Amino acid sequence: MSEYLEAGRIINTHGVRGEVKVEPWADSPDFLLRFKTFWVDGTAYPVVSSRVHTRFVLIRFEGVETVEDAMRLKGRTLCFARADAKLPAGTFFQADLIGFSVFDTRVGAVIGTLAAVDIHKMRSKRLRSAVMTVTNIPMMNPDIVTGISLMLLFVFAARMLNLETTLSFYTLLIAHITFCLPYVILNVLPKLRQMDKNLPEAAQDLGCTPLQSFFKVELPFIMPSVWTAMIMAFTLSFDNFVISNFTSGSSYETLTIHLYSMIKKSVKPNIYSLSTIIFFAVLVLLIVYNFTDSADDRRERAIEKANLRRERRLRKERGELVEE
Repeated sequence: MSEYLEAGRIINTHGVRGEVKVEPWADSPDFLLRFKTFWVDGTAYPVVSSRVHTRFVLIRFEGVETVEDAMRLKGRTLCFARADAKLPAGTFFQADLIGFSVFDTRVGAVIGTLAAVDIHKMRSKRLRSAVMTVTNIPMMNPDIVTGISLMLLFVFAARMLNLETTLSFYTLLIAHITFCLPYVILNVLPKLRQMDKNLPEAAQDLGCTPLQSFFKVELPFIMPSVWTAMIMAFTLSFDNFVISNFTSGSSYETLTIHLYSMIKKSVKPNIYSLSTIIFFAVLVLLIVYNFTDSADDRRERAIEKANLRRERRLRKERGELVEE
């Protein structure tokens, strides 16, 4: 988690005493009045006074005495230290709600890639088949079955270990990694099967250790499938509600649980903005991916055409040599 969180943007100056006008990004502008220090571009600015003005916050910083000093801060992002913020029970920062899926995606992609490489290198077909069957269980099970099963497992483990907290952030993280793993493995395994088995051995013959061979030969080859697996894992983790609801407890919640809790209340406008940003971010990502995929296809077709021309030229030269 980041040490600092964005509180709003300084949109203008106010008056002649160096006050700045801040557009808050919190649900209520009163939230900013509790902080005694803000950060702008990594520099701390102690607060002399702050007050709410309509939907904005007017703040006077120590060392900012004139309009000219305040103008230098115009357009900058205002941040506060996470340690200074004390949220009521059951409320969370939106950056944390989204950041969980990103963190879970990275961990799941690393574990899933290593698992796929290990499964690919298994010599026993029966063992490989058994491992794949167990791995695919979270993908084949309904979400509610997986969620209840994991919740019971975590409760049982907590009682066996005499832990005070049964469900927490870590149980939620384990649950998300569990149901994301099959999708990562199924994305990476086909790419590993396409790779020439002699490439890692050739690298080791040239002096690489097995670890160096993996990072310099195998990993670059399977990297496109790893990125695809990360995107799929992020989508599944970001969208999941059922499993998260059973394994999160009361100390942490994901964005989907946060949105579901708003059904009984009115949905806040910033949630609409967040949904719009997510929609356009996914749209741009899909467009970029399609253009990249098309460019790769054109590159492969060009290489195939060049190889065909080369083969025809070689055959023609061999025919001329035979005639001579």
